[in-house]
Amino acid sequence: MPKFTRVVGVAGALLIAASTAGGVLASSHREAPLTASDPTIDSTDLYAFVSPNDSSKVTIIANYIPMQDPAGGPNFWMFDTNARYELNIDNTADGKPDVTYRFTFRNVVRNPNTFLYNTGQVTAASDGDQNVLQRYTVTRIKGGHSTVLGSNIPVAPANVGPRSDPSGAPVTGSIKSLGGGITAFAGQRDDPFFVDLGSIFDLGGLRPFNAAHVIPGTAATGIDDLKGLNVSSIAIQVPITALTRDGKVHSAANKLATVGIWTSAWRRTTTVFSHGMLSTAGPWVRVSRLGNPLINEVVIPRSKKDYWNARPPSGDSVFLKYYLKPELAGLINFLYPSLPDTRTTGRTDLALILLQGLPGLNSTGGVLADELRLNTGIAACTADSATDDVGACRRLGAFYDDAADLQAWPNGRRLGDDVVDMELRAIADGFGAQLNTLYGVPNLSPNNTIGDGVDANDHAFMAAFPFIAAPNQGYAHTHHDPGHLPL
Repeated sequence: MPKFTRVVGVAGALLIAASTAGGVLASSHREAPLTASDPTIDSTDLYAFVSPNDSSKVTIIANYIPMQDPAGGPNFWMFDTNARYELNIDNTADGKPDVTYRFTFRNVVRNPNTFLYNTGQVTAASDGDQNVLQRYTVTRIKGGHSTVLGSNIPVAPANVGPRSDPSGAPVTGSIKSLGGGITAFAGQRDDPFFVDLGSIFDLGGLRPFNAAHVIPGTAATGIDDLKGLNVSSIAIQVPITALTRDGKVHSAANKLATVGIWTSAWRRTTTVFSHGMLSTAGPWVRVSRLGNPLINEVVIPRSKKDYWNARPPSGDSVFLKYYLKPELAGLINFLYPSLPDTRTTGRTDLALILLQGLPGLNSTGGVLADELRLNTGIAACTADSATDDVGACRRLGAFYDDAADLQAWPNGRRLGDDVVDMELRAIADGFGAQLNTLYGVPNLSPNNTIGDGVDANDHAFMAAFPFIAAPNQGYAHTHHDPGHLPL
């Protein structure tokens, strides 16, 4: 029986010693060519925010394995036991990790002689009726030293259906206190991202904007193409003092309050398939990463996406030209000629926001690095509002005319932040009056109303950690005809 070997080179290039359609590397909902074929290490989204239920802590969430159909049995979606998943924190503004929380996984099969994922009703993450399950370990790496914070923690199970999970998807046992004020979670959840993928990738179309500016007099609403789909979430809630450079809590005006955060996933350089078995060997290499949302999707060109994933944020200066001359800006001008022209070159504003942070808000200085920058001195808002009332958590953050919500992206990212509309408006020179006043960026109208027409997630978020809504069940979810399906 021949062996199949694939090798991931030190620069992240995939070399294959036999014919295969498989691959490695990417980020955010199938963005890069190679990781689209390797979804278990495909980071869909990163969120980081001061916890609304505890202002002394930060919550970091990294989602993997995009577009999970909840009815994905009998092999429901699981983390990769041959990968490392990491949440990285830069508190010295050099684009390199100073603190890393690493999650690794192992599989447990209680009865290998059945095809069933569960053999009865599952009421907790450690329920004996869950036949196929995972356990995870959390390790902190700081100053070159590794400390295991927790091990053998059960991953939350998939939400199979009402027979298997009568109380929904249980998280009991999968939310684990690790000591020192740190809490961790891993498991399947509803995908909190909301976007009209079908329209946007049809040559940058936006349903509401098309109706208003291409076919006047018509109306259209956006379609959330992630509605009813799940992701696999890794989450951790950490005291601010465990993230800042000097281990202290600082006011928003102090530069030490700001940290940069990104995800990374790693594989060993060699994978061998032999006799139905898989083994890995060699050094670990980075195969995906994610900081700000949508960067590898609409800023980095296709030929550089896998290369971008393989590099650390500290090397992002080589991609500066794509921020300064974004392809999407020209596409907006082409598709919507009735709009005021968006600047297609010299976009130092985008480079500043995405690679350095905004002065007075979350700037980290001169090193160009794609990180989700969070000013931990700005308290979280606690009142969500679908109507964008001033003082509430506003879906468009600072991209308003009346009042800027600086607790939102690009200062970290909350689950309800409408980053699609915000980034579209930033690229289209429609920043809103508040950012125009603060930073002198353009506020072209109606560019400042551009959006995909999907303004919120299909499920309400939880009020407590891990905050993401429970996963959609496989038996009857929103891609089905809801009807009254018999049990």
